Amino acid sequence: MSFLASLGPGLWITALNVKYRDFRYIIPFIVQFGLYVSPVGFSSSVVPEKWWLLYSANPVVGVIDGFRWAILGGESALYMPGFLLSWGIIVFFLWLGIRQFRGMEKSFADLI
Repeated sequence: MSFLASLGPGLWITALNVKYRDFRYIIPFIVQFGLYVSPVGFSSSVVPEKWWLLYSANPVVGVIDGFRWAILGGESALYMPGFLLSWGIIVFFLWLGIRQFRGMEKSFADLI
């Protein structure tokens, strides 16, 4: 799940980086923002229950909560609707990343 969550946006960002050379300077800001909106340093249980589904629209939330659930042996609860939403968003971004990369790769040699 984590591999697919990184592959889709990675392909899309790679294609944009070839076409727009200055795009590489934006990537650290995107990564830093992603660190603050993902449950890396805190548990997802901190988020109020009414916001769990919206919070789960971040696909990394499902990945990190899945790792916590697997490592802690079920001690950490897994919010299943949010987990399935994360899977759906991951598949969408994977499809979008592959589509963008395949569409832009014809012009890579001309741009490089």
